[in-house]
Amino acid sequence: MGMSSRAAPRLCVLKGGLSSEREVSLSSGHECAKALRVAGYEVIELDARGDVAQRLVEIAPDIVFNALHGRFGEDGCVQGILEWLRMPYTHSGVLCSALAMDKERSKAAFRAAGLPVVASVLAPKLDAMAAHLLPPPYVIKPNNEGSSVGVYLVQEGANAPPQLADDMPDLVMVEAFAPGRELTTTVVGDRALTVTDIVTDGWYDYDAKYKPGGSRHVVPADIPADIHAACLDYALRAHQVLGCRGVSRTDFRWNEAQGLEGLILLETNTQPGMTPTSLVPEQAAHCGISFSDLCKWIVEDASCDR
Repeated sequence: MGMSSRAAPRLCVLKGGLSSEREVSLSSGHECAKALRVAGYEVIELDARGDVAQRLVEIAPDIVFNALHGRFGEDGCVQGILEWLRMPYTHSGVLCSALAMDKERSKAAFRAAGLPVVASVLAPKLDAMAAHLLPPPYVIKPNNEGSSVGVYLVQEGANAPPQLADDMPDLVMVEAFAPGRELTTTVVGDRALTVTDIVTDGWYDYDAKYKPGGSRHVVPADIPADIHAACLDYALRAHQVLGCRGVSRTDFRWNEAQGLEGLILLETNTQPGMTPTSLVPEQAAHCGISFSDLCKWIVEDASCDR
């Protein structure tokens, strides 16, 4: 798919999709498309449904901007379609996307690279409802969904494990609860930007993450210099060990009482939210990168064989 003779490359922004994070993706895609039009690109927005390959062939874009979140958009599936069609695309490639979306396998990669993660086990849903598979407090979550959808926190002293909703997958991840502050760091290319402290009233869930006023973002985080430096170092190393491309965001928990020992890497997101209230654009703005310039950089970084 070489560049055509048009003045500006034609972009297709993939948004929406089939995952539990559809609404957030529609918002991300809409905002990115708006910014890219301002930057001078011809932009077509596509809600990625079952006919996504056929629609892409019809649109014949020069570059595909992937604004999908969650399963199918973030786990290597749509990346495989784009490789097959030989359409240059943004963000991470097939292998990295699949690896990062699988929480247990990505943690194995982090462990091998010497990055700090908490104990966890993969278990059939029925086993996780029958007995405590880890000493409480722990969390139960899907192994391959993002955005805190279907996350159960089992409190210390809980007599029995929770009854999980029907829409939870048959295989779940049971993970030791890491107490402390919620920190996150964006990586753009080979540069870690800064650290945000996500301050919420209670559990950082889907509503807190995406509804205005659900959480406050302190940028840069008011934390000691060694913790700040460690977040940047760990986020960049996580990006590299998974093989991420373009933009990624790595989430941490920091237990202040334990100093550097209390910093835990939770997960790396290869398709982080790109709405105005999202963490990535906020960090970019703090580093002097406008939303429009960030979107433009992501497009210019696009390729096949990622």
